[in-house]
Amino acid sequence: MMRMNREEFEKAVARALDDLPEEIAALLDNVVVVVEDEPTEEDLVEAGLDPKEETLFGLYQGVALTERGAAWANMLPDRIVVYRLPLLDACADRIELIREIRDTVVHEVGHFFGLDEDDLP
Repeated sequence: MMRMNREEFEKAVARALDDLPEEIAALLDNVVVVVEDEPTEEDLVEAGLDPKEETLFGLYQGVALTERGAAWANMLPDRIVVYRLPLLDACADRIELIREIRDTVVHEVGHFFGLDEDDLP
């Protein structure tokens, strides 16, 4: 298992967000990005995964931009969760970890924009 403390991991997630193209980042209004250690069983089931066999690197929780109506206002922020322990467990070195963090952030941002699993890398 790769080692990286929580503070370093959160900085890597922040860098991944900073690396998004400016026109994409500008549209991430009312979205909070958080780091959690690992997904709950409910998170896994929500994502259509088997909690005993599979895990998640990230999860988008909210209503995609493409599904919002004209009355969408004053809502709680959408959430993008990046799961630290599954990523650390899956990566052999720091370079791979940083790449997987960036890929996870981009993937979950894609869900915010209404892309489904088949549309995402």
